[in-house]
This record gives sequence, C-alpha cells and structure tokens, in this order.
Amino acid sequence: MSKNNPQQTIYSLFYQLEFSSKEAEIYTVLLEVGSARVHDLSKKTGINRTTVYDILETLMQKGLVSKYKKMATTYFNVRDPKNLLTYLDREREEQSRLIEKRKERVLELMPQLLSLQNIYPTRPKVQFYEGERGMREAYEDTLTSHGIILAYANVETMHEGLPNFFPEYYKRRAGKKIFIRAIVPQNPASIDRSKVDVEEMREIRFLPEKNMTFSPEVNIYNNKVLVASWKEKMAIITESKEHTDLQRLIFDLAWNGLSRKKNFETS
Repeated sequence: MSKNNPQQTIYSLFYQLEFSSKEAEIYTVLLEVGSARVHDLSKKTGINRTTVYDILETLMQKGLVSKYKKMATTYFNVRDPKNLLTYLDREREEQSRLIEKRKERVLELMPQLLSLQNIYPTRPKVQFYEGERGMREAYEDTLTSHGIILAYANVETMHEGLPNFFPEYYKRRAGKKIFIRAIVPQNPASIDRSKVDVEEMREIRFLPEKNMTFSPEVNIYNNKVLVASWKEKMAIITESKEHTDLQRLIFDLAWNGLSRKKNFETS
C-alpha cells in the first residue's frame, strides 16, 4: 500500500481550511525551507513576485508567517504550525461576532419583514418538506408552539423514520416547556414511550383496539397543522386559523372519547 504524499495531504488540509492553492503552495515551501526571500519563493513556485508578496502579507495577517531583515534583505519564515489552531480559534470568534451582528440586524428589521409578509393576506401558506433533512426541519417548527401541541402519533413509525432525531427532540421540547397531548396506537414502542410521559411533558391516550393503527403523524399547534408521511418521507405544514380550529375540534372530540392511559402487557 502506498503512503500518502505529505505535500498532497497539506494541500488537502488547506483546501478544507478554504485557503487558496497559491497560499497552500507558499506555506508548504516555507515549511520545507524554513525561511526564504520573495525572489526565492517566486523562483521555486513559478508564481510572480508581486503575487508572492501579496500572499505572504495574507499569511502574516493570519499569523502563520513572519518576516525579518538580514542586512538589507527581507526574509520570510513560517511560524510554528500550531499557530494554525490559533488562527482557527480567531476565525471562529470572528464568525460568531459576525453572526451575532447579522442576528441583531434581522431583529432590527423584523417589523418591516413581517409587514411585507402581511401585504397579501390571502396568499397560500403551505410549506412542503422532503427527505429526512426536510422532515427534521419541519419538526423544528413545532418547537415554536405557544401552547399545547395536539398530535396523532405512532412512536414506532416515527422512530423508524428518523431514528436519531426524536429522543433528543423530546428533551428539547420539554426544555422549552411545550406540552403535548397525543393519540397513539397500542404498539410496544408507543407503550414504552408513555412510561416517560412526565419527564417529556406529554399525555397519551391510546386507540381502543390493538388492531387500530396508522403510519403518518399529525401535529396541531399555533395556527398550523403538520402532516408527516413516514413511508413517503415528506412533510407538509399548512398555516390557517380556520383549518387549525377545525382540526382542534376534531382532535378534542376524539380525545374526549378515549379513556385515559392504562397499563398494557407487552409480553
């Protein structure tokens, strides 16, 4: 088995760090030679001297290269490669500050954004999500609920559809103090989940017969209805007070007709 070319590995690293190919080349040469003049770097890499100087200035700003004078000649040398970690820490802090500034600007302009959104009150308010990533995004919207979520849910098909999402989602929902009432079928996964209803801020009522089941999930919250199809891997969120009020009425009729949770034998 052939070993990786160290130079190629370094180029790959710099590509991941979003450095230019010329920055990677100059930095790699300096790693090899220790220090060099602009003329030497230009000759070794084939990059013109003006561009080499500009690249060195960029690398110095990133804290990766330094310069010194010997007699009347300027030399550039690579700093300790551990400075790459320091550079990344600075980049992370800078990116964090930039995001905070953008958030502040969005909050500042939110009234104008909302006013634009309401210009056309009759516009359709339907959002479509596809695939696992889309369905995760759809469920994130339920965490904006201002009150109790009403749901028809099959824990078995939910966990099969997004196996690594829901346990953590339950914790975050409970952390936001969002309570949920759910009508569920009598399968082992749903029965087991009901054992932690208190911790996960949930009340479950089971369908009366074991052979009564369903696959999709429906969440009713705010003025929205989320319908998730686990078999087709898609979700739809509709936003309509009129429609949501009807769905709440239908849910309440079903809920009040079901007995409270009882103990089931899962053997």
